[in-house]
Amino acid sequence: MELLQYANKKTLLILAAITIVLITWPFASVPTGSRGVVTQFGKIIGIEGEGLAVLPPWQKLQNFSIRAEQADMENAEGFTSDTQPVKVSMTVRYSISPEKVAEVYEKYTHTGDLSNYVQTATMEALKAVTARYVATDLIAKRNEVSTAIRDAVAAKLLNYGAQVINIDMKNFSFSPSYMAAVNEKVTQEQLRQAAENKLKTVEAEQKQKVAVAEAEAKATVATAQAQAESIRLQAAALRETSGLLDLKRVEVQMEQAKRWDGKLPQNIYASAPIPFLDVGKK
Repeated sequence: MELLQYANKKTLLILAAITIVLITWPFASVPTGSRGVVTQFGKIIGIEGEGLAVLPPWQKLQNFSIRAEQADMENAEGFTSDTQPVKVSMTVRYSISPEKVAEVYEKYTHTGDLSNYVQTATMEALKAVTARYVATDLIAKRNEVSTAIRDAVAAKLLNYGAQVINIDMKNFSFSPSYMAAVNEKVTQEQLRQAAENKLKTVEAEQKQKVAVAEAEAKATVATAQAQAESIRLQAAALRETSGLLDLKRVEVQMEQAKRWDGKLPQNIYASAPIPFLDVGKK
């Protein structure tokens, strides 16, 4: 009986010792992608990195996530500088800066979830950025607008100890009436440009025709001038040739005169020339 009582006491002592060890166990662990917030009587006294942490019993450790988180926004509404309502859907991926864990834990969240604050900051940034642009520029300058929104969101999240990883801009949407007006304007602009292009084509064709006509006229004048010059040269050549023939004829007659024996021909036919009587004629 005494042995049984002794065994029961021993078992109770062992259980009590195990309970005390579990309660006062000084070891804790911080998983990957987290930081351990160490508090003492409710006050933050330190931040533990990933891995094993040794704490006295009067201190507590709470794991705080610094992994990438995301905040989704569907049809967030803003207004352009020309007072057109615009809706934007986007996803903001962010993470809490490790050096800001104590501040964020104390002011905003004990878990690392800042999605509500991120959505609020993003809405403010969206309204501020869209107010700088007219509606058509939001479409034409989408990359520029996306960058401006990202920069504005990043600046605001710094106030909450978070940093932007990336922002996925899904779409900009406007009211159906405005989109119909934009489409009509685009159609009219296309028609105007088509008319201008057609006019330019007609003007170019007319200029080409005028140029061809001028070239043909110049060619005709040049041809006429060339023909006139040719005729002038031919006439001059003929005059020179006629003078040469007359001179040759005189030389032949002079030679014949030298050789004439002074006798006239005995038989003179009708219309036959009398030798040397035409000497000196022109």
